[in-house]
Amino acid sequence: MHASSTPREFEDSGIPTIDAEAVPQCVVCAGSTAGVYAEGYDYELRTCRNKWAFSLCDGCGHVWLNPRPAVSELPVIYPSTYYAYNYEAISPVARRAKELLDSRKLRRILKQLGREPASYMDIGCGTGRFLRTMAARGVPRNRIHGLELDAQVVERLRGEGFQAWCERVETCTSVEPGSIDLATMFHVIEHVDQPDRVLSRVAEWLAPGGILALETPNLDSLDARVFRKRYWGGYHIPRHWHLFSPQTLERLVRLAGLEPVATIYQTGHSFWMYSFHHWLRYEPLERPRLASRFDPVRNVATLAGFTLFDTVRAALGRRTSAMLLIARKP
Repeated sequence: MHASSTPREFEDSGIPTIDAEAVPQCVVCAGSTAGVYAEGYDYELRTCRNKWAFSLCDGCGHVWLNPRPAVSELPVIYPSTYYAYNYEAISPVARRAKELLDSRKLRRILKQLGREPASYMDIGCGTGRFLRTMAARGVPRNRIHGLELDAQVVERLRGEGFQAWCERVETCTSVEPGSIDLATMFHVIEHVDQPDRVLSRVAEWLAPGGILALETPNLDSLDARVFRKRYWGGYHIPRHWHLFSPQTLERLVRLAGLEPVATIYQTGHSFWMYSFHHWLRYEPLERPRLASRFDPVRNVATLAGFTLFDTVRAALGRRTSAMLLIARKP
């Protein structure tokens, strides 16, 4: 499902064209030969009117955004209204449902660890909901760590007694090597410029036998295939810089010195919804009113339907569009 022309909304001169930088090499296998995998615009937030493309590595099948926004443009593509900074703005019903799914996810992660962790770290901790969850489970707040790039959020978390820092993984020196029993990265790795370096640093922080739980979009899923050329919600153009299949993610984790122990398929309800939203809104017929029924932020009923759909599919062993890879440090 794709269109060939520029959507009319992106011809608006009031939407800026931003600086971009080339990324010629694959981070998984260091290959430099690639073809175009998909193309599109910032359908979700319309922060810029650049046309973006994903490259597909000929050597290993990894997919990455090339070119991608320059680092100086991050405040543009991550505006203050970005959903990750406004968790409390989600409707109470949707928030409660998300909390139930998060609780189920943590139980499955802790089952792989086999014990209650003595220390915890959430990379890309947002407003800190997972930090509070682990504190409620009995982990001391001075042994709960969070990394987030919003300075105000970090200041609030530190005020609650958590070890929080406004730093990138690659440059963070605040965490002692071998000190973390459980680290989580929920939909973060796809946003970073050098996921190989990020995973290597996290591996250094893990204690022997420690667990990393890594959640990210899954290219090997039904909706990713149906909407591959342009409109898949998992592209999140231009904020997702790296996209993985189960095979390429496992390969990257092993390169960091970790051993994959399980891959669990999660609900990809928002990816389904944004896929239909973008297709309906930006195809030549342009049906914005119908598309609005597939906005996951505003339409709780449709969100619940797709959540149930993917929950059943995952229970039947299907590969959904969100995968949770759990890896252990030897």
